[in-house]
Amino acid sequence: MEVMKISSFKGEMNMCQKILLVDDEHMITEVLEAYLRKEGYEVFTSDNGLDALRKADRVNPDLIVLDLMLPDISGEEICRLLRKESDVPILMLTAKSGEDERINGIVLGADDYVTKPFSPREVVVRVQAILRRVRKTEHVPVGEQLSFNHRELIIDLLKKEITWMGGTINVTPIEYRLLSNMAQNPGRVYSRMDLLDKIQEDGFSYEGYERSIDTHIKNLRKKIETDAREPKYILTVFGMGYKFGGAPDAKNASL
Repeated sequence: MEVMKISSFKGEMNMCQKILLVDDEHMITEVLEAYLRKEGYEVFTSDNGLDALRKADRVNPDLIVLDLMLPDISGEEICRLLRKESDVPILMLTAKSGEDERINGIVLGADDYVTKPFSPREVVVRVQAILRRVRKTEHVPVGEQLSFNHRELIIDLLKKEITWMGGTINVTPIEYRLLSNMAQNPGRVYSRMDLLDKIQEDGFSYEGYERSIDTHIKNLRKKIETDAREPKYILTVFGMGYKFGGAPDAKNASL
């Protein structure tokens, strides 16, 4: 019974993370897609560079698994183009095993490198490791103000204050951490386990459980939503968790 519970937690944590697989060898993408979906990831595939760039822009993946040898645009060029606009993690796949090729991939901005032939399990483990590192390093510079909907909602990351409709509202430390973390990544879906992890980062001790997140979200909605039954800031993504839906102002004010 405990094993089933842990497995279900793992799936919920990964389900809201999107992986884009780019490889023109369909057998490889089919196998990797099956392995990644088994781990709970949402998977998109592409077999050429132009389509990969379009999907990367449309899907906004959490990680890209990128083959270097594609029929139209090389993986190196795709990596170079992506890095001009995005810091999305990239795991490169290639039949090139030389040291120069591996170094060049890292220089271009790849986060890791796997040489063909490879074990699908190894790719999955490397994907998980990269995403763990990314989650630990996500942050917004201290001292910045996040504002939404023409400053209707303001989150002061230095003072740890929340202003709504021109007035400072009282929130608990847990409510502040939930809202500030989600607001830093508008549109990103967080499972309850993701939010529990966020609460406990930086040494913050919390003895809660998954469903307690629902209570904190409910309380937050009462404080920052005009109608808590039809929220516009903290949105429920059924079967997955929550996301922040507020429209960021064009420019956040610095303190």
